[in-house]
Amino acid sequence: MKRRDVLKTIGLTTGLAAIPHIGFSEPKNAKSNFKYCLNTSTISGQMTGIQKYVEIAAQAGYDGVEIWVQDVKDFKAQGGSLKTLKKLLDDSHLTVYDAIGFAPWMVEDEQQRKAGFGQMKQEMELMAELGCTRIAAPAAGVKADETLNLVKVGERYKQLLELGRQTGVMPQLEFWGSSPVFYSMGQALMAAAAANDPDVKILPDVYHLFRGNSGFESLKLVNGNVIDVIHINDYPGTIAREEQKDKDRVYPGDGVAPLTQIFTDLANMGGIKILSLELFNPEYWKNDSLAIARTGLAKMRKVVGATKL
Repeated sequence: MKRRDVLKTIGLTTGLAAIPHIGFSEPKNAKSNFKYCLNTSTISGQMTGIQKYVEIAAQAGYDGVEIWVQDVKDFKAQGGSLKTLKKLLDDSHLTVYDAIGFAPWMVEDEQQRKAGFGQMKQEMELMAELGCTRIAAPAAGVKADETLNLVKVGERYKQLLELGRQTGVMPQLEFWGSSPVFYSMGQALMAAAAANDPDVKILPDVYHLFRGNSGFESLKLVNGNVIDVIHINDYPGTIAREEQKDKDRVYPGDGVAPLTQIFTDLANMGGIKILSLELFNPEYWKNDSLAIARTGLAKMRKVVGATKL
């Protein structure tokens, strides 16, 4: 197969001239500052609700939280006031660093995509009321048999970024390692480059970098402008990569992920990095939620402390 044909198969032949410099890393004199964040999925097993999640994160000693949009919608639907929730966050001295949503903005179907952009706008506005300035933008709703043109994905992401500038809540391009269509850091980098936008952001995850076979060397390719938040977790070495599930994630340091390398690369990028603990382990959910949160934070700090930064 000729090189041009190869490029066609992965959707790269159109718009190559528009691909910007996306921030390849350069040596930095100043090391990154790490902020510790609790993704509320980590303590969601008891389904105690967003207010309790916030209280637990504050008690455990986190700098902020990464919340799920649906939890906020449920809170509001049950008569909760977003002003009350914002006051709780402020009084707890917690920043809402990011929000997890699943609007289908990337799909090929035009009507569904239009609805996805509408959903994303509504969810961005909802998060803005809580002082949240970021929201995840994964490949939600994309069918397993769809062939993604990454240049088109980049163009759609650029439209999403414009929506983010309007609302003040910026979308973070997220890939899932188990996805059959958008699963790798390489795809995310290509789409981010094709967006040709100064505000592109990628939301990586230790588990997804492993599960999708991206590896971890790609973290050396970007500077601190491209990554604000990274989901921190670990994975066991006793389960084949292709067979691992979200539920198999373990506390940082309890698995085989090269976390010291990861933290070193994050530090070398420059800029503040938000380390968000994201676990879905049902075995952990059998324990007290505050104990889970405290254990996760202690283990993150321990691995960071053992890293020569």
